[in-house]
Parts: sequence; C-alpha cells; structure tokens
Amino acid sequence: MTNQEPKQQTVAKKAESKLPVLDISMMENDASKGLENLTQDDLATPRIKVLMALSPEIETIEGAKAGMIYNTVTNELYDGLKGIRVLHCAYERQYVEWTDRGQGTSAPVNIYGASSDILTKTTRDDNNKDRLENGNYIETCGNHFILVVGENGVTTPAVITMKGTQLKKSKKWNTVRQTQKLEGKNGLFTPPSYAFFYRLKTVKEGNDKGNWHGWEITIEEQLTNANYYSEAKLFDESVSKGESKVKYEEDAPSSASTPF
Repeated sequence: MTNQEPKQQTVAKKAESKLPVLDISMMENDASKGLENLTQDDLATPRIKVLMALSPEIETIEGAKAGMIYNTVTNELYDGLKGIRVLHCAYERQYVEWTDRGQGTSAPVNIYGASSDILTKTTRDDNNKDRLENGNYIETCGNHFILVVGENGVTTPAVITMKGTQLKKSKKWNTVRQTQKLEGKNGLFTPPSYAFFYRLKTVKEGNDKGNWHGWEITIEEQLTNANYYSEAKLFDESVSKGESKVKYEEDAPSSASTPF
C-alpha cells in the first residue's frame, strides 16, 4: 500500500506553483511606496542604552542580560564586552523634570534646553537629586546622536542619553571630539564630529551605594567611507533642525540607591 498525499494538499501545491515569482526589481520600482506621508514627527529615534540588573528588558527580551547594550526600537541586543561601533553625529544637553517614581506617569513633566537656568532653582537633596520647590527633580541629560555601524555595514541612527554617573564620560567624550585635529591644505583644522569611529563597550562600576554597568568609550580610526560621511552629516542636520528628538522614558532603577 503506497502513501498518497491528501487531494486538497496536492491541489494547493499545484496552485502555489502557478503563482508568479516576485522579482526584486518590482519592489525597487515602487521604492518608498506607502511611506510618502511620514514625517520626522511620525518616527521614533531609537535609544541605545545599557541594561541594568533591574531593567524590565531582562524579563521580556530573550537573551537579555545586565551589561548588554540594547536598542529600544529594534530590540537588538549587543554584547557589552564587544561593544558597538559608532559615528558621533550631534550632541544636545537638556534638563528633564520628573516626579518621583510612582507619583506620576512615566513621561517627563517638562524638558528644558541647554540655556535654561532651571538648575539655579533647585537644591541638592540627600540622594543627590536636584529638587525644585514643587518636589519634582531635575535630571541633567547629555544626548549623543550616533550612527551605529553594524558588522554587515548597515547603519542605524540612534541616541544615547548619559546622565547621573555617566555625565563625566559624556563630558570626556565631548572633549575628545572637540580636540581632534586633521591636517588640511590650509593647516590643522577641527573636523566634523563624525570624522572618527568610536567603540562603545560596557564595564562594571560601583560605589558605596551600589553597583551598575556604565559606558567605556574609545576612539578607533578615521572615517574614509563617503557614504557613511553623508549619512552622518544628514543626521547631524536633522538634529540641528529639531527633526530628531529624544523620547524620554523613566528608567528602571539599576540597583539599590545607585545614582544612575
């Protein structure tokens, strides 16, 4: 007795075999169709962050561990010890007003620009938080807009927000970028922020209040790829025009009393 496929399955296979094959050129001819009405207000700039022991992603993202690097939009995980390769495109400092955890929404109460004098209206409390008279606190945030360059050469625009214990590293990175020099036909000049590749890894840190993972930033080599240069320049211009913005979310506590 021979095994025979069910009649319905055989018919389905025959029908499927008659379907026309989709050629990639058809998609190329319709490039960006369906995306015509999207503006920057309809898009989210991915946040790149370091996962902490109490980060919710540890429970919800398969394979996520403390010390890994995480993309909040694509859900990509990167090995913190290996790190990510990036081009630094733009920088923006902001002051973010929050209510204490559990006393409001997960969104900021207000966001102040770099020229604001809001910090002069605060006092430092026992937990090193800058408190306003209304009880809310102000968080100083250094936002680094980057292009993550994957191993496959594909770039992803993103933003890294450094605050708390990481502000010193933010300032150091800014200083390194500002002091870079290249030799041109008219002598030395300060190149664009995206003239060099950087490697961002994570390292274990701690003090008498707790332990956490922080950033380790090293410069790698000068950029020579013209396509990457153009992409980074466009991202820089987008930030300057206010088209690429940071979407702040309340981070989970990293560990007991850790000021991060």
